[in-house]
Amino acid sequence: MQNAAKLESQDEVVDEAGKIASAKVTPGMSHDAKDELLENAMMGVLDRNVAIPWFGNVEEFAKGGPAPAGGKFLMHYEPRLPQMPEKPTLMDYLKKRLLLSKRGGNHLLQSANLARKNGLPDKLVLACLLHDIAVVAHIRTDHGYYGAQMIEPYVDEETSWSIRYHQALRFFPDPSVGYEYPELYTRVFGEDYVPPAYVKQAYDEARNHKWYMSARLVTMNDLYSFDPNVKVDVDDFTDIIGRTFRQPEEGLGFDNSPSSHMWRSLIWPNNFL
Repeated sequence: MQNAAKLESQDEVVDEAGKIASAKVTPGMSHDAKDELLENAMMGVLDRNVAIPWFGNVEEFAKGGPAPAGGKFLMHYEPRLPQMPEKPTLMDYLKKRLLLSKRGGNHLLQSANLARKNGLPDKLVLACLLHDIAVVAHIRTDHGYYGAQMIEPYVDEETSWSIRYHQALRFFPDPSVGYEYPELYTRVFGEDYVPPAYVKQAYDEARNHKWYMSARLVTMNDLYSFDPNVKVDVDDFTDIIGRTFRQPEEGLGFDNSPSSHMWRSLIWPNNFL
């Protein structure tokens, strides 16, 4: 079997693992079981263990934590994902990380596309493009706060503020502008769900802020259903990104900003340390 030292590209890893997994597929095997086969095959090909963040393995931690794993772990090497350049740009992160998630990436692109069609200023189109980056590729809990923190050093303050507070505003209707509580939330959270107190407090703060409508516009362009016939190309936003996002010369993630570490975690999401 080939090992990590001989496999340099994502395609090589996937191809080799696919051959191994395919040989073990049995009739009637579920998609989840096939996915697990492929993941295990990838680990075998890589000859490396993958460190999973605790919030990605809560059940095991609740039972006392995972058993010690023998062997080596991935460190600053992730051939399962497209290789990032030495000085990555926001567009590199979009194409090589965030938009790998077809559903999550489509959500970002269609939201930004709608905002642009609705005539929102560039800084709010950017907010719509990036509003759920934490959900897509970082962490779901308090995603508005994480997403805002990631981009704060590089954007207009109104952009990051809007992303931070859209998290709270989405739970509270505003009939004056036609924003209703999303039907999706009733389905997935239940009819009796009540946001915790800190979310209500954030809503009250935003409601009385000069940028309230900026964050509200993010929620109003935050699509919860998609038109499969609409195809949006991220390159269509190149000029808007250029006008509204301050790209660090050292590369995003290597400029020693307060959020550089968060960007690096997207490059190497499974480092042991």
